[in-house]
Amino acid sequence: MYMKYLKASLLVVVCFLTACGGKVDHHGKTPLVEVDGTFLYKEDLKASMPIGCSKEDSLLFAENYIRNWIEDILLYNKAKNNISESQRIEDLVQNYRKSLIIHEYQQKLINQELTANLSDDEMMAFYNNNKELFKSDETLLKGLYIKVPLKDSNLDKVRIWYKKKDETSIDHLEKCSLMSAVDYIYFYDHWVPVSMLLSRLPDKKNDMEKLLLEKRHIELKDSLYCYFINIDDVLMRGENKPYDAAADEIKEIMINMKQAEFMRNMKNDLYERALEKKDIKYYY
Repeated sequence: MYMKYLKASLLVVVCFLTACGGKVDHHGKTPLVEVDGTFLYKEDLKASMPIGCSKEDSLLFAENYIRNWIEDILLYNKAKNNISESQRIEDLVQNYRKSLIIHEYQQKLINQELTANLSDDEMMAFYNNNKELFKSDETLLKGLYIKVPLKDSNLDKVRIWYKKKDETSIDHLEKCSLMSAVDYIYFYDHWVPVSMLLSRLPDKKNDMEKLLLEKRHIELKDSLYCYFINIDDVLMRGENKPYDAAADEIKEIMINMKQAEFMRNMKNDLYERALEKKDIKYYY
């Protein structure tokens, strides 16, 4: 009964404001609530809505969100009219805004300049000199995984194809993945955590990880599907990561190391240019 009342109340609010909204340009948005000339829009409420909510939970969330929004606007307006140090607050806001803009610009420059100028040779040299920094915190695998319905007409062929790495077999498996396979992962060319594969297998026993590490060709099944895994390479937990598995970490570390010097040089360059153009004027 409460939910029906809530739904009806929200509908009345929307209908009322839609009828009254012709005096204001809402830039294509749909107004839900107005408080002292400030509007809450349907699109903003929808963007804040948690994904996967039931109909009842969505209505309850909408009611709470609208109520909190109204209270915040009312409290802000009350505070604004009772705070005398408005200039100090404006200064704080401007300083915070300036800091945010500088930070965003720095990150954009760092991503553009440092990432682009980071060569593979430089990254490889750093890796070779610091291998002890890159240890795997989880067992990693390379290989192939495919999940096929038990009744699939190609099941016996898949049983042969998945054990091979040749181009023809891989091509057959990829076509099968498009036509009938339920799940397919090709990871001969990159490392994946063993937990990712375990989450896809029917047997969740503790010895399943041991099976993945001890065998190269694994076939499992349940009442509906067959699961085929070909393990090509294994990196145990605690071992040094190979370069291809550590590349993202290497890049992040090297960028962090270089960004302080990069920003110092950039600020100094801006300062020198401003002096040259006489954009800086000292009054002392």
